[in-house]
Amino acid sequence: MDASLVHLLVATCAFVASHFIMSGPLRGALTSKFGAQAFLLFYSFVSIGTLAWAIVVFDRTDAGAALWDGMHPLSWFVASVLTVVATAFLLPSFARNPALPGKNAAGLGTVIPSGVFKITRHPMMWGIALWALGHIIAAPTGRSIVLMAGMIVLALLGSHFQDKRKGAWNKREYGPWLRRTSFWPRFEHFGAIGVIWIIAFLVWFLITWAHYQFFGVPAGLWLWIG
Repeated sequence: MDASLVHLLVATCAFVASHFIMSGPLRGALTSKFGAQAFLLFYSFVSIGTLAWAIVVFDRTDAGAALWDGMHPLSWFVASVLTVVATAFLLPSFARNPALPGKNAAGLGTVIPSGVFKITRHPMMWGIALWALGHIIAAPTGRSIVLMAGMIVLALLGSHFQDKRKGAWNKREYGPWLRRTSFWPRFEHFGAIGVIWIIAFLVWFLITWAHYQFFGVPAGLWLWIG
């Protein structure tokens, strides 16, 4: 294995592992020692630092040979659909999301899920995971697989651990929320976000345009209309 790819694997593992360690075994001790706000700052500093490390190494790692033709119409279509869905999940996930850092769980037990939360209780993390999967399908190189697989593991396994942690910490509030929502996306509720689909497509179109203009790599519809 190429040394730079090994370096990327180490950086990606550090990014993923640091999240699990700080939000799991060390969370209580660090919060007690430094306080909640200082812990969040430290958590953010480590997270941003390890992510920056992985991105820099990714940029310096040779892409290498692709495992399949990511620009084949089928691969490109699947990747495009996944990234549109990812955008539709991500956009509304910043509002009324109990999974966001610092959110108070008070009253959560009486909340009836609506909008994107009828699809999944972790729309942000599923958005990240689907975005990463779409990139693996469109660019199946060693460096993409390493970094994007790390993002998928962090998003989905991290969400699972968060459910267990919050469920044990506050069963009265978080327990009903877990029962009323689904970890896995419910396809039958995709219509619950309505006009968000249109907004997501427009945002996705602009992002893929910027991807082509600033990085010189076609994405989405720009593979054919660029």
